[in-house]
Amino acid sequence: MNIALLQHSFKGNKKESIDFTLKMITKASKNGADLIALQELHTNKYFCQCEDVKYFKYAKEFEKEVNIFSEAAKYNNVVLVSSLFEQRAKGLYHNTAVVFDKDGSIAGKYRKMHIPDDPSFYEKFYFTPGDNDFTPIKTSIGKLGVLICWDQWYPEAARLMALGGADILIYPTAIGYDLNDTKDEQKRQLDAWLGVQRGHAIANGIFVVGINRCGIEYEEKNKSKINFWGNSFIFGPQGEIIKLASENKDEIIKAKIDLKRIEKVRNIWPFLRDRRIEYYNKITKRYID
Repeated sequence: MNIALLQHSFKGNKKESIDFTLKMITKASKNGADLIALQELHTNKYFCQCEDVKYFKYAKEFEKEVNIFSEAAKYNNVVLVSSLFEQRAKGLYHNTAVVFDKDGSIAGKYRKMHIPDDPSFYEKFYFTPGDNDFTPIKTSIGKLGVLICWDQWYPEAARLMALGGADILIYPTAIGYDLNDTKDEQKRQLDAWLGVQRGHAIANGIFVVGINRCGIEYEEKNKSKINFWGNSFIFGPQGEIIKLASENKDEIIKAKIDLKRIEKVRNIWPFLRDRRIEYYNKITKRYID
């Protein structure tokens, strides 16, 4: 399977960002990509830096955006993982990954389950947690375990996708530094982000990819700034770094992966075999008092 991840900064407005993404999709497909994955909320700026009802209007473009990326998948003959702001009903919104198969059809949707509420990441104001379970999406090239950003910190989500037969975990992401953080703190955060996902790859014997934004985005309302740290990655089932993007460049990272390696690795590191599932019932408790 040939994978391409599209990392880029916000281009100042929605039209420019979509046009830029479409050009990157075409370039990646011409270079042989079977699977192309886009970053979180890639059609617009990361609007969750503040709480403002005016941004709900972005979700009204969901169906139009679905049509745009459906056509892109079909035209380029690729499986495409997008990340869009969805209005499901009046007053009900989701952070939604839509997966398109090579014929442009919708293979499936995943609505972000874990919703953060941190300084400059006020997502609980905008997004209702997803309710469609941790189920891999079947496509013509394999079963994709699609999760979104904050989901990547939770081993339970990765494990359930792996147990459901996912061939690869895919995390569209928008994560970055607070510009007031020290360089040491920034490094700790980046190392933790990469480390936890290498851990998911190792613990589940599976390929893991993350597609992050890059560049500095500013929110006028509350004077917030995020320096999105890029570093999009492709990890193998032993946690090996297959490809790692830069921190601040628009780029396509690509790799050819052999899904047969999953079984080979799991045969020598049989973590799934040795799970003691009869003793894990307490994992569903909020806390074991």
